[in-house]
Amino acid sequence: MQEADVVIIGGGIVGLATAYQLFNLHPDKTVIILEKEAEPAVHQTGHNSGVLHSGIYYKPGSLKATNCRQGKLAMEQFCREQDIAHDICGKVIVAIDDSEIPAMNKIYERGQANGVKCRIIDKSELADIEPHSAGVAAIHVPEAGIVDYKQVSDRLAELVETRGGRIVFKARVTGLDKRDDCIIVETDHGPYQADYVVNCAGLYCDKVTKMSGQKPEAQIVPFRGEYYELVPEAHHFCRTLIYPVPDPSFPFLGVHFTSMIHGGVECGPNAVLAFAREGYTFWKINFPELFESLTYPGFLRLSKKYFWIGMGEMWRSLSKQAFVKALQRLLPEIRAEHMYRVPAGIRAQAIKPDGSMVDDFLIQETERVVNVGNAPSPAATASLNVGKLIVETLAKRF
Repeated sequence: MQEADVVIIGGGIVGLATAYQLFNLHPDKTVIILEKEAEPAVHQTGHNSGVLHSGIYYKPGSLKATNCRQGKLAMEQFCREQDIAHDICGKVIVAIDDSEIPAMNKIYERGQANGVKCRIIDKSELADIEPHSAGVAAIHVPEAGIVDYKQVSDRLAELVETRGGRIVFKARVTGLDKRDDCIIVETDHGPYQADYVVNCAGLYCDKVTKMSGQKPEAQIVPFRGEYYELVPEAHHFCRTLIYPVPDPSFPFLGVHFTSMIHGGVECGPNAVLAFAREGYTFWKINFPELFESLTYPGFLRLSKKYFWIGMGEMWRSLSKQAFVKALQRLLPEIRAEHMYRVPAGIRAQAIKPDGSMVDDFLIQETERVVNVGNAPSPAATASLNVGKLIVETLAKRF
């Protein structure tokens, strides 16, 4: 049986960053990462839109806010040191009409409280930055940026292995056997013995939390985010990042435009219930997982509250023209022929039994296990700092 001081379940960017920070802070420890896929960062990380978030949206003092601000600086430094392409291109958060000004001002106030460099600009200044954007005013956030998080993850994996860590692929975790002096991680690749375990299983983090003997505070319900890209002839419509003022009655940001680090412009996402935790297409159905979502009291309460908004999201999933119409609020010149569908992503949305969506990082602990029960956006931006937080939590046991 292979042994390590720490076994990390999940080879996405949070799991890799945790291993990286463990070697930084405790270089004497041994680490094994167990990843069920054949390479790192296949799921949420690999489908990430690549935004370096500023932290403007988040409640001041929350784990999201503090980890995003510190994590963004750490990510930029990491990219500079490792020669990973990134661009601090800036973004605008656009108020389409006067009715959105109060909500825009609240976001600006949060940005100020979180120490984000941002300012409110008028229609004329907006036109200088994004000449094709609609809007009567906007928040300009010059420090927002873009990067390739799959490339970041691959580099983290290389550094972890260089320092003596081991990443075991195609190792799906099937159980945790708690002993007095260790914990046995059962996988379809064989058992692994560890003093401590960190659960960074993403879409399956609640399942692993149950394996650890702890009741998850929230259940993961998968939401598919579908995207389009602009054809090359339409790239000039968006220079940086163009976001709407979020609808305060809906927990997602709304469709937006994202310039990508390797070229091109991404449009989206919508947010629809996925029929499997890894349901990247409408036709991918895992009936046990779908049944689990549809019968979960938290999801039933959430869907009742947002029924009509959810129907609108579903309609945009089925109708390209409806998707285009939503995008035209920001860029009126966009037409259906300017865009084509690209692979979707899955958001592991943690929902509590009362129907509330967990809006912050969620960490639950047992004596030998640290469970990351929710790692929502900006988890990729904040990953190096979140990894440090996890290691500091774990180190109390060393």
